[in-house]
Amino acid sequence: MTRLIAWLGGGVFVASLAVTVWWYFVAAGRTAAFAGWTPIAGDVCLVTLFAVHHSLFARDPVKRALTLIPAALLRSSYVWVASLLLIAVVLLWQPIGGVLYTVGGPPAAILAVVQAAGLVTIARAVSGLDPLELAGIRQASQSLRPEPLQIAGPYRLVRHPLYLGWMLTLFGAARMTGDRLAFAALTSLYLVIAIPWEERSLRQSFGDDYTRYAERVRWRVLPFLY
Repeated sequence: MTRLIAWLGGGVFVASLAVTVWWYFVAAGRTAAFAGWTPIAGDVCLVTLFAVHHSLFARDPVKRALTLIPAALLRSSYVWVASLLLIAVVLLWQPIGGVLYTVGGPPAAILAVVQAAGLVTIARAVSGLDPLELAGIRQASQSLRPEPLQIAGPYRLVRHPLYLGWMLTLFGAARMTGDRLAFAALTSLYLVIAIPWEERSLRQSFGDDYTRYAERVRWRVLPFLY
């Protein structure tokens, strides 16, 4: 039963990513009249709810406090809730509407390259990770193994290349609607805010190895900026 729950959670994890990709590239890009600023308040609440869970329940003190959840399902439970919250964000998103710009020709080609670079960066960043651990399945199978510190590939450029790829992909849209911009801005803001917390956990996990890595790779997400 433990493995079944974990594998189902892995399926929900993949589904949440697929739904989010479809929503951003299809639904959020549709033409609609500008609905005003009121919907943004609801969208901020949705993203904040996801962000609070995603960051708070990833911290070790909170994990240790969740004694009601079996240890083998702790990671899977986190993945289940995070995935369902991500689906809720996109399905309950309050439409903002409006089109800020639409470009064609050479500018559109340049933005397509930016988005492609973002997708390649994401793929390279996750290629060294254990997909079963990421999806919460490895812990349930009782074959949990420590993740090595990632320092190769895009990790030589910035310490959080997955976040860089996310930003390039979202902000690189040739057709920027109010919904796409709000989603890109809110989620990127959350990532920037969450990085110090995440790096604190990485230092606790990898000690001096991460300290030396951070000294060697200066930029967190945006080269020469942050």
